[in-house]
Amino acid sequence: MQEHLQKSLGSILNNKICLLGLSLFVFACQTKTQPETPKLNVLFILVDDLGYHDLSCTGSVFYETPHIDQLANQSIVFSQGYASSRVCSPSRASIMLGQHTARHGITDWIGAKTGEDWRSAKRHDKMLPSDYLRHMNPDALTLPEAFKMNGYTTFFAGKWHLGGDGNYPENHGFDINIGGWESGSPKGGYFDPYKNPKLSNKKPGQHISERLAEETTQFLKQHKDNPFFAMLSFYAVHGPIQAREHQWEKYRNKADSIGIVESAYTMESKLPIRQVQDNPIYAGLVNTMDKAVGQVLSTLKEVGLSENTIVVFTSDNGGVASGDNYSTSNLPLRGGKGYQWEGGIREPYFIYIPGSNPKTIDYPVTGADFYPTLLSLTGHGLNTEAQLDGMDLTPLIYSTSELPDRYLYWHYPHYGNQGGDPSSIIRDGDWKLIHYYETNTQELYNLKTDPSERLDLAQQKPQIKQKLYDELMGYLKDVNAKFPSPDNEFDPRKREKYDDKIRNKKLKQLEKKRMELLSNDFEPNKDWWGSKTVD
Repeated sequence: MQEHLQKSLGSILNNKICLLGLSLFVFACQTKTQPETPKLNVLFILVDDLGYHDLSCTGSVFYETPHIDQLANQSIVFSQGYASSRVCSPSRASIMLGQHTARHGITDWIGAKTGEDWRSAKRHDKMLPSDYLRHMNPDALTLPEAFKMNGYTTFFAGKWHLGGDGNYPENHGFDINIGGWESGSPKGGYFDPYKNPKLSNKKPGQHISERLAEETTQFLKQHKDNPFFAMLSFYAVHGPIQAREHQWEKYRNKADSIGIVESAYTMESKLPIRQVQDNPIYAGLVNTMDKAVGQVLSTLKEVGLSENTIVVFTSDNGGVASGDNYSTSNLPLRGGKGYQWEGGIREPYFIYIPGSNPKTIDYPVTGADFYPTLLSLTGHGLNTEAQLDGMDLTPLIYSTSELPDRYLYWHYPHYGNQGGDPSSIIRDGDWKLIHYYETNTQELYNLKTDPSERLDLAQQKPQIKQKLYDELMGYLKDVNAKFPSPDNEFDPRKREKYDDKIRNKKLKQLEKKRMELLSNDFEPNKDWWGSKTVD
C-alpha cells in the first residue's frame, strides 16, 4: 500500500496533473475556523439502504432507533442531506472521492447489466443502459489514503461493493479490512455462518451487524492512543431482510396496536411501491443496526474517545420501497431506492463534532461533501487546485460565514431494479429538475413548497426549466458523462403485456405476502434464518 501511495503521489508531483480532478494535500493546513485540538479521530458510520424516514428522530413512529436518535441530538444535522446516487456503489465512490458520480464514472451498482445485456432482465425497456466503471481509478486519492498520508491508521468493516479482487478496501487506503469485498449484500444471510471470504465465522447465529460492531469496538480499544479514520459500513438494512423471532413478534404486535391497514401498496410509474411502515422483520433489522451503533458509541465513551472523535452517520441511498424487498415507506417523500425523486436520494446526514453545539442546517449537501469537510475538520486542508465536486462545510458548521449557492448533480443513465428511470437531476436552491432520457422531457419541482414532488411546474416555469436543463447538460458534457441509447429491438406490445402483469398480479401478491408476515403464526423457517443457533 505504501508503494501504491508513493506511486500515486509521485505521479501528481512529476506530471503536475490533478488525476480525476484530485490534487496533492497540503499537510497540517489549519484554517481559522478549526478547533485547536490536533489529530481528531473520525468514525464514519454508513448504513445501506436506510431511508430518510427510517429513524425515530426523522419521523418514523414504527421503527425504534434510540441510539441513533441520541447521536442526532448531539450532532450537526443537515436537514437537506443527500446521497450522491439513488443506488449504492456510485454513492459510496462519491464518499471515497469527493466527486459526483458522472465525474468518477461509477454510475450504477457494480454488477448491474448494461447495453444489450440488459435485455436479459426481460422488462422490455425502451433504452439500453450505458456502461460504467466497475471500480475506482487506482490512481485516485481516496479519503482514507488522504488520512493515511497524515499519519492516521485506517480501518474498514462491512459492505464495500466498490470492486473485486485488487480493488478491495485494503487496495484503496484502508490498513484493516473486515468483511469488505465485491458483494453488495450479506451472502448467506445476516446470521453466522456468513459466506464472506473477508469475515471469518465466529459465533453461530450472531447477526452480522453485531459482529461488525464488535470488530469496530475492538479496533477502537486497540488504537485509542493514535489517530484513526474508521469506517463502519453496515450491510444492514439491505435485503434479504432478516430478524430474530422475538423482534418480529414485538413489531408485529406494535403494528397491530397501531392498526393494520387493509392495503399498503399503490402503483408508482412502473412498479408497486410501499406506502406504510409496518414490516416487522425490517423493523427488527433496523433495531439491531441501531443497537450496534449504540455499542460502538458506548465504546468511544468508555475508552475516552468521545471528546476527540468526529462521528458521521448517513446512508448510501433511499429506503427500499419497491422492487427488491418492498421493505419500507419513504412517505411523505416520493419514491425510494432506485428512484429519481427525493425518496431515492434524501438521507439522514449527521456529523457529531466534539465541542460543537448541536444545530440543524438547511443548506443542501451531498455525500461528496464529506471528503473536503472531514479533512478540514481534522486540520488537513486541500490544495487550491483540487477539483472536487464536494464542498467544505466547516463555515456553516462553525457559523463563520455563509456558503455560496451551488448546483448539485445526480446522473443515473440506467434503469433501477426498483422502477426508476434513466435520468439526470440538477438542484439549484429550492428548484429541482429531472431530465428523462426515454422521453427527452423534464420535470420541475419546487422542493420548498412541494417536497413530495407532486406538482410538476415544467410547463408553468419554462425559463427556469430551460436554464437548469442547459446547466445540467453542460456539466455532463464537461465531465464526459455516458448516456443510455435507444433499444432498436424495443417492442411496445411486450412492454404492455409486462406492465399488465405487474398491475394485475404483483400488487395482489405483495398484499397477500404482507398479511402473511403480519399473521400470528408466521414463521420463515424452523430456526429463523439460523438465528436460533446462538448459544
